[in-house]
Amino acid sequence: MRWLLYPVKCLLAGFIAMQIFFAIQIALWIALDPGSTAFQRAERWRLCTWHWTCAVESRWVPYDKISNNLKRAVLVSEDDIFFQHKGVRVEDMQKAWQKNQQKTQAGNKSKTALRGGSTITQQLAKNLFLSSEQNYLRKGQELIITGLLELMLSKQRLLEIYLNSVEWGEGVFGIGAASQRYYATSPAGLDRDQAAALASALPAPKCFDKQQYCRKGSINYVARQEFILENMDRVALAPYPKSGSGK
Repeated sequence: MRWLLYPVKCLLAGFIAMQIFFAIQIALWIALDPGSTAFQRAERWRLCTWHWTCAVESRWVPYDKISNNLKRAVLVSEDDIFFQHKGVRVEDMQKAWQKNQQKTQAGNKSKTALRGGSTITQQLAKNLFLSSEQNYLRKGQELIITGLLELMLSKQRLLEIYLNSVEWGEGVFGIGAASQRYYATSPAGLDRDQAAALASALPAPKCFDKQQYCRKGSINYVARQEFILENMDRVALAPYPKSGSGK
């Protein structure tokens, strides 16, 4: 029995060590800005491989230097009750689970991707640490990281990291690079229309940047932008904690 238990113990020890690593990383981000995310590194490798120079744009912008128009627009687009929930929207996840089960029962067993239901914190957990592979094991790890992020960082800090790391086009990461690329302005200078347009791109940023990545008509950016504009004023923002850390 000892020989049988040994690999189990090793797997458990490895799993615990990984969670401790994630927790230490997140604790450092209370005061330090992340250098890059797992998703950014994967995209950089895809675009650049071994080249020293590469057309990947990213520039960190502090929370208070980002237009409130952009913050509200992104919340409407991605997670309108971000400041109210604890990292997970259970109802949305249940709907995603039901849709996934329906796909499986219909015979689409080759694809195990979970569809929808992710909050901004969950998206951040995935982008910061995990691969683009989508399955239930990865989703479970995503939920653990989501809990650690919500426990250790303030909502404002989470949104700041998200806005500075999310993809906004081919090789464009963060609002600092996106605002300059598309509108030749700073994140603080984004008006309502510009903010809504950028927020509308988040579900499919490569389509927004280069239409050849998507089927014609698969994303209606104009309709999304109009919806975001109509709902921006109903989203409330919380001020950044004076300490700039924790909850």
